[in-house]
Amino acid sequence: MPLLGIHCWTVGRSDDNNLVLPDRWISRNHAMLQGMENGEFYLIDLGSRNGTFVNGRRVSVPVILRDGDLITFGQTEISFFYPQAKAQPALATAPKSGAAAVQDHTATAMLHVRRLISVMVVDIRDFTVMTRQIDEKILSEAIGTWFRRAGEILTQYGSGVDKYIGDAIMAVWVHGSEGATAAEMLHLLQAVSTLADMTSRLHEQFPLPFPLRIGAGLNTGYAIVGNTGSGDRPDYTAIGDTVNAAFRLESSTKPLGLDLAMGETTYDYLAILGANEQHFKRQTVVLKGYENPIMAHAGTFADLNQFLTHCVAR
Repeated sequence: MPLLGIHCWTVGRSDDNNLVLPDRWISRNHAMLQGMENGEFYLIDLGSRNGTFVNGRRVSVPVILRDGDLITFGQTEISFFYPQAKAQPALATAPKSGAAAVQDHTATAMLHVRRLISVMVVDIRDFTVMTRQIDEKILSEAIGTWFRRAGEILTQYGSGVDKYIGDAIMAVWVHGSEGATAAEMLHLLQAVSTLADMTSRLHEQFPLPFPLRIGAGLNTGYAIVGNTGSGDRPDYTAIGDTVNAAFRLESSTKPLGLDLAMGETTYDYLAILGANEQHFKRQTVVLKGYENPIMAHAGTFADLNQFLTHCVAR
């Protein structure tokens, strides 16, 4: 199966997956492959019951695939072929005895346009500490479940996961030519709030050493957006300073001791909806890679929920 046309492929027994595998040991939504703009491919287990393995090692966090890697889903083995950095990779489904790769020379193209976007970056707090205190199987199931539910939440609020990076995710909302709408900005914040709540409850399902928390960075601005989808199913990925700043804003929440940080443009859109210093306090932050400090607004998830309650009451 050549990986062409989009940058995200799901694997599982359910018919709604890109790669459907009729193996009773495979979960309905088992795993996901994520293509990056730099040519790398990540494999993410989605909390499957029997796990995902690369070269015999269980996947607990997103891992980069290499040419020739053997991926195991349930009792099905798949070989990942990517012999050249600029070639289109292919997956070859194989029985235990192995099989040849599928050959394909179909070309694909990506349309790049400059669009106004809002970027959300969410990172799991104290993830490294937790990995030292938890069984690998439980870790894989818990984090895989977190990734899957995060994807469902983002889809619910009009976006989707654009990237999985270790224990973090990035999502993008692409706005129209008239700018970001009130509904889009509310969806952005509702997604963050729901993600925070889902994360805090994960220990109720899995024996984690402590309740998990997330930090979030939000930024709105223009970026180069690539659309690799087609028809009524666009598949966006974005690059540029707007995206980079969102990652840096998320990192800034740690020294600030807060949960959420947003750029000035994001705050300006929220101010139209009634946001003020009571909800998100103005902060001067130093972002890695930036020469000068920038102005941002930050707060706790309690502050965020207070603002959302205020918006609903209006």
